[in-house]
Amino acid sequence: MAAYGLYTHIQSNKRRSIALLIGLFFLVYVLVFAGALLAEALSSNNPPLDYLIRAARYDFIRAAPFATIGTVLWVLIAYKFHQKMIDAVTGSSAVTRAEQPRLYNLLENLCISRGITMPTLRIADDDALNAFATGLNEKQYSITVTRGLMEALDDREMEAVLGHELTHIRNGDVRMLVIAVVIAGVISFFGEMVFRIFFQNAFYGGRRSSSDSDKKGGAGIAIIIAIGLIVVAWILSVLIRFALSRSREYLADAGSVELTKDPDAMISALRKIEGRGELANANSAVMEMCIDNPRVGFSNVFDTHPSVDKRIEALIKFAGGHDPGPLVVVGPDEQPQIGNEPQTGNEPPVANGPWGNSGTQDSGAGKPFLPGQSPIDQGTPQAPPAGPWGQKP
Repeated sequence: MAAYGLYTHIQSNKRRSIALLIGLFFLVYVLVFAGALLAEALSSNNPPLDYLIRAARYDFIRAAPFATIGTVLWVLIAYKFHQKMIDAVTGSSAVTRAEQPRLYNLLENLCISRGITMPTLRIADDDALNAFATGLNEKQYSITVTRGLMEALDDREMEAVLGHELTHIRNGDVRMLVIAVVIAGVISFFGEMVFRIFFQNAFYGGRRSSSDSDKKGGAGIAIIIAIGLIVVAWILSVLIRFALSRSREYLADAGSVELTKDPDAMISALRKIEGRGELANANSAVMEMCIDNPRVGFSNVFDTHPSVDKRIEALIKFAGGHDPGPLVVVGPDEQPQIGNEPQTGNEPPVANGPWGNSGTQDSGAGKPFLPGQSPIDQGTPQAPPAGPWGQKP
């Protein structure tokens, strides 16, 4: 399941995403019509429903150009400042090769291997295990990695995560998702504004609703219709955003495997990230961009990501990976680095001291874990050699 090889899947996904974005933009006009209908119902002397709908349609035609201009301006503002807003929320900042040579070299090597323009590398000062990509063009693209993720993952796993985020950039996922979040923000803003206007008018003009003429008119039905349209528009905007996010994670996982040729590293990284990616200060829009979003919704309808189990199941089926099961995340000093020789289980344990006589048993810090093992699975270590030449006392 190599993402760059699945061009038909990627193109189909892009076409579907464009259709969803058009639908999201259409919801802005639904809100405008709902607002016009609500305004007519509250301001008129309770005429029949068909009159209110005709009046709302006329108001909508007059207001539609302004709604379009307002939405475009909103998108342009986000285009210019969205990264600064995300940095302010997550506490992230750009880093150079001199500041983070390990991470920078891993990302640069992946970009060189595919001829991809190097995105800006950012570090979020957060203990959570997560990463995300942002940007709307090559000059803006960036990949943000939390400090907790850097400390918990070895080089192979970190390379897999960076490959995942690069695939999001390569396939245009990041641009689509940023635009979707921005337009959904417009819908939320208009929806909240209409509700505020409605409740203010209902409070000050509520005495009029008890008259006999009100019962014969269509204002009450018009208000119900308008509120229903607003609620439906908001729910659909949320579902569209989540559908855009969920549909892309499988391809991004596969793209990482295609880049690194290491499905086990992607699976291991997902197992370590699983349930540990909650960014304390991030809102739902930022969490949708992350490699994993532990926030779940009602009956999985509002989940932004497929479950880790389903993603790993796909990697095993199409890439031949192996699932080690839930992993214990240990400290950064105990993480193996890429290039270590694989262990067979028959090698003598590594001594703690320079001559092997530290006086304590090896805790496993000097030996990388076997695939699928946690620190408690290593067994009882043998006593280390007593001297530098292996002579017994």
